[in-house]
Amino acid sequence: MSPIKTETRDGILLVTLDRPKANAIDLATSRIMGNTFAAFRDDPALRVAIITGAGAKFFCPGWDLKAAADGDAVDGDYGVGGFGGLQELPDLNKPVIAAVNGIACGGGLELALSADMIIAADHATFALPEIRSGTVADAASVKLPKRIPYHIAMELLLTGRWFDAEEAKGWGLVNEIVPADQLMERAWELARLLASGPPLVYAAIKEIVRDAEDAKFQDAMNRITGRILPTVDVLYGSEDNLEGARAFAEKRDPVWKGK
Repeated sequence: MSPIKTETRDGILLVTLDRPKANAIDLATSRIMGNTFAAFRDDPALRVAIITGAGAKFFCPGWDLKAAADGDAVDGDYGVGGFGGLQELPDLNKPVIAAVNGIACGGGLELALSADMIIAADHATFALPEIRSGTVADAASVKLPKRIPYHIAMELLLTGRWFDAEEAKGWGLVNEIVPADQLMERAWELARLLASGPPLVYAAIKEIVRDAEDAKFQDAMNRITGRILPTVDVLYGSEDNLEGARAFAEKRDPVWKGK
């Protein structure tokens, strides 16, 4: 049985991690997830993805330590997208929503951090407990100090302590907290909103954000205005770019074609 379930609806891909008992990720699962998200990236009919976990208790606890004890190497082949299929997937220029339905710790929290937006159930909890298993939360060590205040990020990384959804929202790690029974309804609502938007603009936004992460402001602006970034070049020469202006002038809703 596949460790993930997928559903497509109205240009939206739902990916549900379903690997009892806790939705932990081993090498084989990570490779499947990478192939799934790569196919999403490359399918022009799909515009938004949602990642969630099966059940009410676990979103994902991260790396499968039992599989590691049986021989899965921590530096093994995670597949095209790196661990969980998302955090190192190149050129993923479509929005991804994480719907955190329970415990998200270790690599599970890193998986959520790889999404563009995070919605959490009100009972969701988070931690980076890798220090207790003698390893490092590598992706979180890179990302977390850039997302929240440095000293808070270091506290979470160095202590491995647990924190709840309210604290996560307070530090800006999650966008929204909703009752557990409304989590997927809200995720689909947000996904439909994004799916109705301009895909070429989304692609340009995601590439600009990645490209500018370690760049000086003027260098980043020069790459945008000079149409150096492929997604920006496509956008500025697209039908959708003209459609946005025409729709505004004609006082109507735009019709996005993605070209």
